[in-house]
Amino acid sequence: MKNLVSILVLVFAFTFTTQAQKKRNHKKPQLSAEQHADLMVKKMTLSLDLSEKQQKQIKPLLTSKIAERKAFMEKRMEAKKEDKKPTADEIYAVKSKMLDNQIAMKNSMKNILNKDQFEKFEKMQKRRKMMVLKKMKERRMDKSNWKKRRKQ
Repeated sequence: MKNLVSILVLVFAFTFTTQAQKKRNHKKPQLSAEQHADLMVKKMTLSLDLSEKQQKQIKPLLTSKIAERKAFMEKRMEAKKEDKKPTADEIYAVKSKMLDNQIAMKNSMKNILNKDQFEKFEKMQKRRKMMVLKKMKERRMDKSNWKKRRKQ
């Protein structure tokens, strides 16, 4: 009888603890484009030693870039909710626009920064791009592993 009671207590305790540990939505609060740009300018100031004039020139560029990115992501999420797949022409247009924006940003930064700062900025961009690609690859691997486990 004691064993039965202790087993029941353990089962109930285990059930309640697993219920309490359900996943919660841990999304970060979204910063405005202005706040995000301000933080990016401060980080760039620390790493590139920007002057006040350079900071004032860079901030509007970053603000517009971040606002465009947020608008694009919202549009993309809506399409994803509706299970809409982009056509080849839409993919081409998006990629072309993205590359045009990158070229414009690079030219603007080249005009604002001095030679040493620009070289350091380019290295930072390459490092950032590599980290993003690495994270994307890890996510894809996690998804494919999850799908394989699910099929078994």
